[in-house]
Amino acid sequence: MTVEPAAATKQTYAGLFMVTLATLMFEILLTRIFSVTMWYHYAFMAISIALFGMTVGAVLVYLRPRRFRADQTKRDMTLSALWFAAAIVLSAVVHLSIPITIPFSQAQLWAAGPMILTYVLFSIPFVFSGVCVTLALTRFPKQVSTLYAVDLAGAACGCIVLIYTLNATDGPTTVIVTALLAGAGALCFATETRSATMVRAAAAATVLLGALAGTNAILASHHLPALRLTWVKIGPEAPPLYEKWNSFSRVTVSGDATTPSTPLTWGLSRAYPPDRKVRQVQMTIDSMASTVITAFNGNTSSLDYLKYDVTNIVHYIKRNAGILVIGSGGGRDILSALTFGQRSVVAVEINRDIINALNRKFGDFSGHLDRDPRVTFVNDEARSYVARTPGRFDIIQLSLVDTAAATAAGAYVLTENSLYTVEAWTLLLQRLNPDGVLSVSRWSVGTKPGELYKVTGLASTALRRLGIEDPRGHIVVVRRLKGIHRKYGPMGMATILVGRAPFSPSDLATLEGVARQMRFDVVLGPHTSLDSTFATLASGRDLEAFTRTFPMKIAPPTDDSPFFFDMVRLRDVFHLNPWTQGTEVFNTEPVLLLVVLLIAVALLTLACIVVPLTLTSRKDALRGTLPLFVLFASIGVGFMMVEISQMQRLIIFLGHPTYGLSVVLFTLLLSSGLGSLVTRQVPADSTGAAMTRFAVLLGALLVCGAATPYAAAAFRGATTPLRILVAVAILFPPGVFMGMAFPLGMKLASASVEVVTPWLWGVNGATSVCASVLAVAISMAAGISASFWTGVGCYAVAVAAFGWGCQGRLHSPALSTQAVLSPTPVALSGPGE
Repeated sequence: MTVEPAAATKQTYAGLFMVTLATLMFEILLTRIFSVTMWYHYAFMAISIALFGMTVGAVLVYLRPRRFRADQTKRDMTLSALWFAAAIVLSAVVHLSIPITIPFSQAQLWAAGPMILTYVLFSIPFVFSGVCVTLALTRFPKQVSTLYAVDLAGAACGCIVLIYTLNATDGPTTVIVTALLAGAGALCFATETRSATMVRAAAAATVLLGALAGTNAILASHHLPALRLTWVKIGPEAPPLYEKWNSFSRVTVSGDATTPSTPLTWGLSRAYPPDRKVRQVQMTIDSMASTVITAFNGNTSSLDYLKYDVTNIVHYIKRNAGILVIGSGGGRDILSALTFGQRSVVAVEINRDIINALNRKFGDFSGHLDRDPRVTFVNDEARSYVARTPGRFDIIQLSLVDTAAATAAGAYVLTENSLYTVEAWTLLLQRLNPDGVLSVSRWSVGTKPGELYKVTGLASTALRRLGIEDPRGHIVVVRRLKGIHRKYGPMGMATILVGRAPFSPSDLATLEGVARQMRFDVVLGPHTSLDSTFATLASGRDLEAFTRTFPMKIAPPTDDSPFFFDMVRLRDVFHLNPWTQGTEVFNTEPVLLLVVLLIAVALLTLACIVVPLTLTSRKDALRGTLPLFVLFASIGVGFMMVEISQMQRLIIFLGHPTYGLSVVLFTLLLSSGLGSLVTRQVPADSTGAAMTRFAVLLGALLVCGAATPYAAAAFRGATTPLRILVAVAILFPPGVFMGMAFPLGMKLASASVEVVTPWLWGVNGATSVCASVLAVAISMAAGISASFWTGVGCYAVAVAAFGWGCQGRLHSPALSTQAVLSPTPVALSGPGE
């Protein structure tokens, strides 16, 4: 006699909701933790880690049916949820104790041991989560629509819960809170096992985790957490003076506020007297990107060193100016404007905790700049603020500003940046007065400084969009070389000045005179150029042909391809010349990582698909499953392609990676959950109703793909809440129908060959792992739109596969799990089973 599992109950739904909520929280939380402990280009891999771990969990359920028996489903779900909670805490504790300081480069792939250990370590919690979710979605086929809806709803809520938890406490405490939620899910499952031992164990784990979370939160509020970061990307870290986590970043302040020291600055002239000191503390974002908070009592005479910095050279040609500073940081650019006696300063900063640290926590030290009548702080995303502000400025200044506040080496090759695209610079130039100047400071590294090439191309392209036929007269680049790096060559800081009007002879004479006095180099001017590449880029003519044949990727980024820090073509990543000729700087490591990761996930995906086929004891159960395999693989690739491409698009629209991640994930997961819920009313044998929904899905994706660029342009100047609503409106309709695809496919599979449903869930997850990396590669190589339409194409394949599978079902009987398990022992049973 076969034993069927009990039906899913309210406790099952509640437990699944908590587990998937914790799963998504932990996945996104890892991107924050990796950003601090390693490098940003490793952080994006958290999605792949989560998907891979859950795929392994699904494969384990498929390969070990005697271990995961139908009559013990609730017990196994309880145990897997408990192990998930424990593994979350243990993996985090181990990771926070491992130094990840080894550079990842072509010559040192063998030295990536700690990083590999970290990723294996963090995949373990997701394996237990994958086991739990797989059991829930495959052991109750009659309720799969509702269960999948609960799964997605829990994950959607995880996006929001994480933001509020991180804003309330620190990262390590949030890890414990995430484990607490997983433990609560185990307790929900345990109440259905009729085992007092199970209930006591789950309750004890939940209470213990709650106590740990509360204790660490209290200690963290006094900057004395028991669980804290001891190693960050640059080495061991001493307890800071101040620490604040949020969904954007981790902000710390450290240093000696009482002892004067040499000014911490980026492009200080060698002409500045070395014996002059100031009191400063260092503000650091995600353990690498840094700015300074300077002691200020209202007297700017002590800040004269700011007049010797190449980043401030614009102030010599624009006096009594109204200034827009993008990225207030520790207030350095604001103090520069005040030191030069400028009329007013508007400082836009997206990270509220940076503003609070400067003006509240350290306000007495910094002089409470927010109380100066000449200074206005705006907590907003800069690009949208500029788009909607009616005012015009004499100077717009960006000094080493990146949208997500990071300047770490190679940090943003895999991250979009909304401030360094042709569309963004066109907007900034439009917001200048007729004789206004855009001042942008970037690092100059190597004999062929890629970042400076890109901003020069950006400037000329944006000027030509404004109708300026000869951009060369509007661009000046001034550089302060600081020394020779043993690996990268000449290193320094450079500022590009872009004028709405051509620079006058008096302006050019002033700039050249200051450069001589400060021992700076005028790299590019209307009549001079130290490098022919600068001259070609500044001319704005035939840029596409020139950049296509250049050794580096220096084409001006656009909103469809906003990868400013990406300098290496994927096809060249293993070529030796870019690694040895100084043409690359910091960004070859992330691109190499992307290629290596793409190869690795492709092999792992193949393994997750082929190994179960090789090891299964009943090959006849797989007969006729090719359409189902194509269906679930296409859904896995398609969903991830659409999700990541829309995330990349909306990061530009919303102005910050966290907004893009949270809004896209929340909306798609919630709407997909609603779509799954709707399929409860679709019978398993209703082919026509299912095909109709697939057809509507394709239509919704076509509309979404076409409408997104127009909506982004139309609402670019709207407030952040309104832009979020627009993003939700764009994503919700296709999300509803995307959520129907999986449960409809699972109903088809359950009615045909129920025994392979865990494997099909694993196929879906494995292909999602591969697609999560492939989507980034396609976006970088061909643009975000190409990635999106690839996803739409995958859904078209899924529609065809579903129809193919429906035809095959008419000619083959259903094969249940018990029908396979009962007559024949499973070959994979280990000793003692």
